[in-house]
Amino acid sequence: MKKAISIVLALSLVFGLASCGKKNENNDTKNTTNSTVVEKDNSKEETNNESETAKSNHYPVTITTYNYSKEPVEITVEKEPEKVVAVYQNSIETLLALGLEDKIVAASGLDHEVKPQWKKAFEGVNYLTEFTPSKETVVMLEPDFILSWYSIFSDKRLGDVDYWHNKGVNTYMSLNSGAAAIKTLDNEYTDILNMGKVFNVEDKAQAIVDEITNEVERVSKAVEKEEQKTALIVEIYKDYIRTYGKTTLGGDMVTQLGAEVLSPEGGKISEEGLVNLNPNTIFVVYMDRENEDVATESVNKIMNNPALASLKAVKEESVHAIQLGEMYASGVRTIDGINKFAKGLYPHLYEEK
Repeated sequence: MKKAISIVLALSLVFGLASCGKKNENNDTKNTTNSTVVEKDNSKEETNNESETAKSNHYPVTITTYNYSKEPVEITVEKEPEKVVAVYQNSIETLLALGLEDKIVAASGLDHEVKPQWKKAFEGVNYLTEFTPSKETVVMLEPDFILSWYSIFSDKRLGDVDYWHNKGVNTYMSLNSGAAAIKTLDNEYTDILNMGKVFNVEDKAQAIVDEITNEVERVSKAVEKEEQKTALIVEIYKDYIRTYGKTTLGGDMVTQLGAEVLSPEGGKISEEGLVNLNPNTIFVVYMDRENEDVATESVNKIMNNPALASLKAVKEESVHAIQLGEMYASGVRTIDGINKFAKGLYPHLYEEK
């Protein structure tokens, strides 16, 4: 009997030691897991700290904009803007293309619907009923940055930029909207790159510019040995026709694509004057503002006009519609303007082989 009791006690001791060892093993595993979680949390915290450091190291940023007298004005952005008022097509779409929709406190002034690739981002943007917001509306929004055109900073609208700068609100006006005397593709590149600097998204901004410059270079090189094409960019009003000259953005686009802009000085032209110039290609400028038929209607004003039937462009059906937003202060739509002009001038470059 004593022998049996001794055996039971021995077995109990063995199992007890084994159980204790297992508990210690579980505790060790738990401690290791907890240690790993702590290490991961620390790693995440370090990454966040590095990101914040990179942001803080980026600022302050100083860029040049203009006042209503068209004089250069330097602004310094101390930190990434958080409450931006964006007015007019290129202002809104440039921010959307740079992934900055959450920075827009209010937007207004679209001539055309936002492009399909940015519609989802635009859904959450506060779009105002006023096409051009009043000073009172903008003051109430308490922005820290206003992005728009030259015209909005008149006394009758938001007032000159110094009013806002004195309130601690930075402003930027698109160069080709009136600030620059000669409108060029380079000005569009500058605007986009400046927004990349202001919002610390320079890589995205550079990618947009690279896409445009690469296409301009590709097309101009492809046609450099061909006979030079001639082009007219026109806008048709009720009583007259207006041409866009060589110093407009549309004119610069056509020139950089290797074609000659007729009526280089720009201005009003008669039907007879149009016939005398007889361009290879005509581009008709339009704004749709939700009227989908306006592009076709604009082209038909040339194609169906008996007084213009002798035009080379009419006979060869080389009359094309182009949105105002693609060739005037065009921002991220500049690539669309380049493609429209290039396809109209050189359709053979885009034929499927």
